Amino acid sequence: MDLRSIFPQSPLRYTISNHHLARTKFPFQFQSCLRQSLLPPAASIPRIVRIGTSSLTPRTRVRKCSADDQNTKPEEIHTRAEIASLQVETKFDFPSLWSQMKQIVIFCGPAIGMWICSPLMSLIDTIVIGKTSTMELAALGPGTAISDYLGFLFMFLGISTSSMIATSLAKKDKDLTQHQISILMFIALICGAGLFLLTKFFGRSMLTGFVGLKNSHLIPAADSYIQIRSLAFPAFLVSMICQSSSLGMKNSWGPMKALTVATAVNCIGDIILCSFFGFGIAGAAWATMASQIVAAFMMIQTLNKAGFNAFSLHVPSSAELFQIIKLAAPVFLITTSKVFFYSMLTYCTTAMGTITIASHQVIINLFLICSLLGNPLLQSAQAFMPEMICGIDRSLEKARMLFKSLTIIGFFGGLISGTVATLVVLFFPNIFTNDNLIVQKMHKVIFPLFMALVITPSTLAFEGILLSGRELGFLSLSMTGCFSLGVLLLMFICNRGGDLTGCWCVLAGFQWARFLLSLVRLTSSKGMLYTEKVTRINM
Repeated sequence: MDLRSIFPQSPLRYTISNHHLARTKFPFQFQSCLRQSLLPPAASIPRIVRIGTSSLTPRTRVRKCSADDQNTKPEEIHTRAEIASLQVETKFDFPSLWSQMKQIVIFCGPAIGMWICSPLMSLIDTIVIGKTSTMELAALGPGTAISDYLGFLFMFLGISTSSMIATSLAKKDKDLTQHQISILMFIALICGAGLFLLTKFFGRSMLTGFVGLKNSHLIPAADSYIQIRSLAFPAFLVSMICQSSSLGMKNSWGPMKALTVATAVNCIGDIILCSFFGFGIAGAAWATMASQIVAAFMMIQTLNKAGFNAFSLHVPSSAELFQIIKLAAPVFLITTSKVFFYSMLTYCTTAMGTITIASHQVIINLFLICSLLGNPLLQSAQAFMPEMICGIDRSLEKARMLFKSLTIIGFFGGLISGTVATLVVLFFPNIFTNDNLIVQKMHKVIFPLFMALVITPSTLAFEGILLSGRELGFLSLSMTGCFSLGVLLLMFICNRGGDLTGCWCVLAGFQWARFLLSLVRLTSSKGMLYTEKVTRINM
């Protein structure tokens, strides 16, 4: 009996087992067929088993019962007299677009707060210091640029971790997942110690090259800030690995709770050390450092509760290290290009005076916070896409539906983040500073700020999809091109005596170029979402 002749267009899958056949109810047309067959003995009843399918057309496989099935007593099947009480278990092959978007939003909700916490700590420092000293606020610019961007240089570890963990879990290999976590935790500790030593011995030299001799008066305050922050680099990278591992497991609530506590610690520490004891920029650094250590310990506990041992460390073999480098090197190039571009933007503003530096410091922190609203979409793509392109039930149709969902969410997310940032700069600039000259400078960059933010969530979502499909070569080339062109434009503006608005217009162009290149790649008929051969080669 061929079920496809009974349900030729149904997008459902049917599972019938001898053991629950007696307590299930079938559709009317199927009931007639069963009445005609009069339920033959159990040994001759074919079992219809659920199979994975990657298309909208249902497929059914029928096989004879196994030896265990032959031992089933007929009474277990005929426990009910009427076939009308039988029922088919059904399951949709595809969730609707709306339900998939809802699932992504539920995942992104905690992840948004999680990604906001890190720049929010720097923003809290900016608010507290901006109320006390304009000079220290200006020194906070290069200080946070070096401290945050040195950490962000190793964001490739977090992105690689999410991709590796999600892929291994899609293949149902928990032992491999634990092994990868142990290796990545070891690498994080080594890299964190290296960053601490780099800042300890070369921090002042980096600051001197960053701000120039013209602003040498900012170096002592900025140096004290980065030296204190460097103590937390190992904890910062460990928490990044734990956070990315949890996100690869589609768990965003655990890291969110940890970073919420860390942000509260940072805020309370800033108020006590800076406002009450007057420690200034050094007090802000101590508060941020303490909050990052608290976050690391809570992240480790979250990962342990998920059934993995975050304290387990494993030195990678040369082959394992090569595989990690093979994935991480292009991701490192991508993240490094973004970090260097933002650093170059700050570097160009240092030649425009203390007021311009302070204005840029406020705007760049606001931009980083609002742009991080798109990072949960990048993580969503890395968490959900691998099972659709390399998992047991892989399906390019499902992958394209996920692409549509992420595009829609990214569009509205960009509008929200751009609008919020614009309104804050227009109506609430006194949150950051009481200096009217700084506020006037901030108002001049409202338009490029909005244009840069409106497509940032979609851009990050697209790049997350490309990373999941291992389109690493394309991402490396496109990011290198955007970075090179952006730096040339920034240097041209600086050499021609440009202002802060011109620099931010270049940033907006940098974001739009990344967006358009990724969109063209994903919608191409020969791309990873439309050609299964390309996807398999990449994976």
